[in-house]
Amino acid sequence: MARTLTVSRVRVRAGQEREYLAAVRELAALHADRGRRLWLFRRAGRPHEFLECSESPDEAGHRAVAVPPEDERRIEARIRAVAEYDDGAWDLWEEVRS
Repeated sequence: MARTLTVSRVRVRAGQEREYLAAVRELAALHADRGRRLWLFRRAGRPHEFLECSESPDEAGHRAVAVPPEDERRIEARIRAVAEYDDGAWDLWEEVRS
């Protein structure tokens, strides 16, 4: 099983950044408790653009594939209420071991 990653470009609606950041923090904590990772980067010079990097030990358990538990679904809904994802945001990338 290869680790799996998505790299998602996100635009947060003006005035909604606080809500977005709070929801991503909560989701990241849940992911950490469940053996996954979620990193967030802000685009330099563009305060409403972010990059979410979501990593899972395998494809089946990844955020883009797995049916999330209710607590994660609620947080994902909060994120989507204030942010838009670019096309291809949920493309899966698999680790290449050398």
